[in-house]
Amino acid sequence: MGSWISSIVRAEAGAEAGLGDLPESCIAEVLLRLDAQEICRASGLNRAFRVAASADFVWEAKLPKNYVYLMEMTTDRTAMACVCKKEIYERLCRPNPFDGGTKEFWLEKNRGGICMSISSKALLITGINDKRYWKYLPTEESRFNTVAYLQQTWWFEVAGEIDFFFPVGTYSMFFQLHLGLPSKRFGRRICNSEHIHGWDKKPVKFQLWTSNGQKALSQCSLSDPGSWINYHVGDFVVDKCDVPTKLKFSLTQIDCTHTKGGICVDSVFICPKCFM
Repeated sequence: MGSWISSIVRAEAGAEAGLGDLPESCIAEVLLRLDAQEICRASGLNRAFRVAASADFVWEAKLPKNYVYLMEMTTDRTAMACVCKKEIYERLCRPNPFDGGTKEFWLEKNRGGICMSISSKALLITGINDKRYWKYLPTEESRFNTVAYLQQTWWFEVAGEIDFFFPVGTYSMFFQLHLGLPSKRFGRRICNSEHIHGWDKKPVKFQLWTSNGQKALSQCSLSDPGSWINYHVGDFVVDKCDVPTKLKFSLTQIDCTHTKGGICVDSVFICPKCFM
C-alpha cells in the first residue's frame, strides 16, 4: 500500500485531471483499506484526501470494537462525546496509565490489539518488604522508572493478575528480567554482577491461567547477564471483547536447596502474538 501512495503522488504531479476530481466517498473507501500511517500520508495529497482522512467512519474502522471502554479508562464519558474518532485513535496509541500508574496500555497500530505493561510494583513478590532480600531501585531503563532487585533468597516467587477487556485476538505474555544490577559510571552503562548466583542450578518456571480455562506452562534457565530479556510465559486467546479476561501469572524458582539472587524484575509485558 505504501508504494501505491507514492505512485499516486507521482501521478498527481504530472496529470491534468487531479485526484481532487474523485468523490470524497470514493476516496474514503480507498482510505479504509490503508493502515493509519498510510492514511496520514494520503491526507497530504490534496484537500479532498485531507477531508476524507478526517472522517469518523475511516478511523472507527481502525479502532477495536470495545474502544469506548478503553477510552473511559483514560477520560470521562462526557469529554469523550466531544472527541472525533481520529483523536480517540491517537489517544489510545499513546501510553495510558491506570491503577495508580502501575500499569499502562496502548493500541498497537499495525494489528489493532492492545499492548500492556505491568510494573513490578503491581506484582506480588514474596519477601518484597524485607530489605535484606529485595529492594526497589530507581532506573532510567524501566518505563516505570523503578525495578525490583533481588539480592538473595531461598524462595523466589513473583505473581500477579489483571482483569481487562482485551480486544479480540491472540496475545503473548512476557516477564522482563535482567541478571545483574545495571547502572552508569562516568556516563557509561555497566552491570554489577556481584549478587548473581543460583540460576544455573535449576530452571525457573513461568505459568499463566485465564478465566476461561486456558493454561500455559514453560521453563527455562536464566542467562546473559547485563541484558534485559523478555521471557515468554505463554499465549492466550480472547474471543469476546465485551467480557473481561482475567489473567493470573507467576514466575517461580522455589527449590530451597540453594539460594539465588542478583536479578532485576522490571515488568510483565502483554502484546498481540507475533508482535515481538
